[in-house]
Amino acid sequence: MKIVYLDSHVLNPGDLSWAPLEALGDFAAYDRTPAADVAARAADADVLMVNKVRIGEAELAAMPRLKLICVSATGYDVVDVAAARRRGVAVCNCPGYSTNAVAQHVAALLLEVCNHAGHYAREVRNGLWTRSRDFCVWDEPLTELAGKRAAVVGFGNIGSRVAEILQAFGMQVFAVTSKAVGELPEGVGKLTLAEAFGSCDVVSLNCPLTAGNTRFVDESLLHACRSGLVLINTARGGLVDDGAVADALADGRLGAYCADVLTAEPPAADNPLLSAPRAFLTPHIAWASAAARKRIIDIVCENIRAFMAGNPVNVVN
Repeated sequence: MKIVYLDSHVLNPGDLSWAPLEALGDFAAYDRTPAADVAARAADADVLMVNKVRIGEAELAAMPRLKLICVSATGYDVVDVAAARRRGVAVCNCPGYSTNAVAQHVAALLLEVCNHAGHYAREVRNGLWTRSRDFCVWDEPLTELAGKRAAVVGFGNIGSRVAEILQAFGMQVFAVTSKAVGELPEGVGKLTLAEAFGSCDVVSLNCPLTAGNTRFVDESLLHACRSGLVLINTARGGLVDDGAVADALADGRLGAYCADVLTAEPPAADNPLLSAPRAFLTPHIAWASAAARKRIIDIVCENIRAFMAGNPVNVVN
């Protein structure tokens, strides 16, 4: 069995072992694969692994032996799943691997807004404290979260874990979800999207990107948001209109925008969010702890073993 991984570098830049995959067959890993090289590198693959390399009808047509595509992520929008189904190719993803890692990153971004630990660590190195006439010094406000209102948009594995963490901070937590109130954990209320943006101090986006919700955080929604709202996006950059968010930061409607994702990654140098005030951006790293990346390898191996045994799991098409 030939297993080909077309963009392996971000999953394993050298700190993890490929041995579990090598034990399953003839395994080949490419750090990165330009679109022009996809067909040649995967022509004889039985199993294809991808993260961000797009696989559509044309690519599938060039892989006559292909039986299974393993997306090394939870989101699988890089694969034309309908085209794969028509060709009898199963597509599997890796659900749940990053739940704790991403939820922890939500908390890290929020705490940076509220406590500015990174800012103060840099300023102490630059002499802020040694120049102080008092035993303490601050030039950014410090905010307590207890008693404040937070909404989680999307209440799957990650959203549920985020809610637990926010509750531990003493926040009043609400969900924007299709789930009924009775399906929500104790202490979690339910709001509409408009109510969440209009009444909450913090909104965390933890929903998948779909054709129906692209750029739903737009000028209209932000115009009606609660003044000073902290918006956190660790889901997908395409959920927000970058320009509208930058404008809302510039005129003070948004208190802060914390994001680990942008519409285009890597971003163009002129993306307005890169220079917007109170924008706290990290380079799509929430998922990337060593433990989470190791779980991806384990889940992919289980997906392959289960498929070959005739009992496929985590199939999305």
